[in-house]
Amino acid sequence: MQSLRDLGVKISEQQAEKILKSMDKNGTMTIDWNEWRDYHLLHPVENIPEIILYWKHSTIFDVGENLTVPDEFTVEERQTGMWWRHLVAGGGAGAVSRTCTAPLDRLKVLMQVHASRSNNMCIVGGFTQMIREGGAKSLWRGNGINVLKIAPESAIKFMAYEQIKRLVGSDQETLRIHERLVAGSLAGAIAQSSIYPMEVLKTRMALRKTGQYSGMLDCARRILAKEGVSAFYKGYVPNMLGIIPYAGIDLAVYETLKNAWLQRYAVNSADPGVFVLLACGTISSTCGQLASYPLALVRTRMQAQASIEGAPEVTMSSLFKQILRTEGAFGLYRGLAPNFMKVIPAVSISYVVYENLKITLGVQSR
Repeated sequence: MQSLRDLGVKISEQQAEKILKSMDKNGTMTIDWNEWRDYHLLHPVENIPEIILYWKHSTIFDVGENLTVPDEFTVEERQTGMWWRHLVAGGGAGAVSRTCTAPLDRLKVLMQVHASRSNNMCIVGGFTQMIREGGAKSLWRGNGINVLKIAPESAIKFMAYEQIKRLVGSDQETLRIHERLVAGSLAGAIAQSSIYPMEVLKTRMALRKTGQYSGMLDCARRILAKEGVSAFYKGYVPNMLGIIPYAGIDLAVYETLKNAWLQRYAVNSADPGVFVLLACGTISSTCGQLASYPLALVRTRMQAQASIEGAPEVTMSSLFKQILRTEGAFGLYRGLAPNFMKVIPAVSISYVVYENLKITLGVQSR
């Protein structure tokens, strides 16, 4: 405590004990030369560039919702141009992952919009209904636009995040958690606002009947002619409100799991290995989805309004009240089962494809 005080750093006795315990191997509470040396040689938690390098998750894992806080990139990755290769690899991985899990995503949308107490749609019944109505091909309705929106959304979000970071005025290599949350949420809001009409189109395409639209452009043209420009921003408010709980909880859970692993298991490298990374990414995105799911359901129902014959215009608050009154709290979580069923395959597929695309694009990993 005295040595640190001489350097102008004041710490409490508890903090001093904690520092000693972290170095002390044999329980004597005195630090010999070997313990001092090993602590600094084998303790990688302070190696920020190494942690940034190995612990990316929003670029790697795609669960169909692009509301996570963007990843940080090291100074070296920025200077060598590796950052855009990471983003391209992440986009490609997201496209494959979304295509593979599209049937579950379409089932989720159908259950969010059509399931109720009187129409209790189950997973097997939902798939059977979709195949009977439009054949096996119909399971992928809405997937085209869902894949197309990855590129503009990721690019806008990354550029906005970098600009907001400059405005925050941090000259550190990595932002503090609350700064990342603010910058990431604002970047997410800007990106979502830019591509939101594509979100509405995706919902309408997923809900369409066989032969209703000839394609994406036909769907957009008919919505514009029949409902006007405002139709492309239905459900915008609950979508924006959903960014905060999703991004905040995903980031908080991921950072907590990451720090716990680094403090307990990081011996000579900050590289967590595939399974730890997959587990942390899956748990954090699941928690984020669970927190923001009621808002996502209300958004989808508002987007789908005009596609349901005779459906009255409703606001976000009146729709919440209506669901709670007619279906109870459970009604806000319709479609949650297929949504969670796709998380593990989506994360696994996007990780495998990302790693392979990284090699193809020549991304160097230390």
